[in-house]
Amino acid sequence: MSADSESSADEVCACCGKASVDEIKLKICTACKLVKYCSVDCQKKHRPQHKKACKKRAAEIREDKLFQQPEESYLGECPLCCLPLSLNLSKSSITTCCCKVICNGCDYANTLREEEGGLEHKCPFCREPVPKSQGGNIQNTMERAKANDPVALCRTGEECEREGDYKRAFQYYIKAAALGNIEAHYDLSCMYHEGKGVEKDMKKAIYHAEEAAIGGHPVARYNLGSHDGRNGKIERAYKHFIIAANLGYADALDRLKKGFQMGLVTKEDYEAALRGHQAAVDATKSAQRDAAYAFALEHANLFAQQRGM
Repeated sequence: MSADSESSADEVCACCGKASVDEIKLKICTACKLVKYCSVDCQKKHRPQHKKACKKRAAEIREDKLFQQPEESYLGECPLCCLPLSLNLSKSSITTCCCKVICNGCDYANTLREEEGGLEHKCPFCREPVPKSQGGNIQNTMERAKANDPVALCRTGEECEREGDYKRAFQYYIKAAALGNIEAHYDLSCMYHEGKGVEKDMKKAIYHAEEAAIGGHPVARYNLGSHDGRNGKIERAYKHFIIAANLGYADALDRLKKGFQMGLVTKEDYEAALRGHQAAVDATKSAQRDAAYAFALEHANLFAQQRGM
């Protein structure tokens, strides 16, 4: 069949054969992307004969998507300096007024500017006054959650989980995940895996872990690798570890090192993962962030000395 005839076949309903014209807009099967239909009725009628091929192709698409290397981790970039955020969560913080994740370097620079100018302490991003109490922060987060901010919803869910209210935590995670929050997908995978607040369901645990991994969550990716390894899918497991290592996740790099020593990972793959890991870590560094870290370390040491007196 020529390319022209294949193209023409793509523009007819897979069930009734109607061609795409101005009056009829064909809609593609969203699962497999292989066929098009002129109506929902035609799609339903054609389903029995299309089902097998559809599921096979959908699984192939899912697999390809799962093992693509994300450009960055789920944390993304600091919205102020535009550098990738560190996987070390202590090196950044989430503002409660606008729910933006700000690196400590930008937060430190903002604090210095305010202190030097005698200015009121405000959010480095949206410039709203920073609450002076934990109660104010909680109120901000609640208001953002009510407005369906996915970050606020996830944070509220995490707070509920810390308090042992797993059912409420689950509801917040579900809402946040539906809005595309990657951390919420990871939290849901943990809840389904452990059976907290929900019935234990490994199929759903794997689904949410995969959604998180596709979104650049290295721990979810690492967990998938560990799961596959336990089930004898060694090659697949190390694919996960390589992707996680390239995002800067040290534990995944350690697993690759052990795999290399055991002869399960090639020298080329291990060396490439080493380079990818270092590049990801280096991308999160800056002089401003180093200054913030040095300042925090100095005050931590001073605090420790005062407590020891």
